Amino acid sequence: MTRLKTHLATAAAALCLYAGSAAAQEAPKLVTILTEAVPQTQLMAMVLTLQAAQQGAAPHVLLCEAGGDLALKEAPESATAGQPPMDVSPQGLMQKIMTMPGAKVEVCALYLPGLGQGPEILLEGVGVAKPGAMAQAMMAADARMSF
Repeated sequence: MTRLKTHLATAAAALCLYAGSAAAQEAPKLVTILTEAVPQTQLMAMVLTLQAAQQGAAPHVLLCEAGGDLALKEAPESATAGQPPMDVSPQGLMQKIMTMPGAKVEVCALYLPGLGQGPEILLEGVGVAKPGAMAQAMMAADARMSF
């Protein structure tokens, strides 16, 4: 009986290790869609996204309309000016998010054509979302949405 308990305990421990490593490999996904022009709202979206990333989520940020301005090399002051209380800018926090494991930042497919520009005006590491792939990311079973 003791031998059976030892085997069961070993099997249970192995199962826990396997489940833990599988969970570590597949982080939950957070899709943040930002369209807002107000700097404090932009910053709060980035704060919440960063917090989720620090708690293990893989952030996928989609920037549309005025939110897309965060992705510009020559972003407006509203995107680059530090906001209270920590004097951090929405663009600065977005760039920090971009360094997180599994992070992806993209502008909407319509953003650059709407400006009459190409991807060369975007910060390095910012992509252009493909509608089909973005829809798939939004519908993923393990994805959470943030607007």
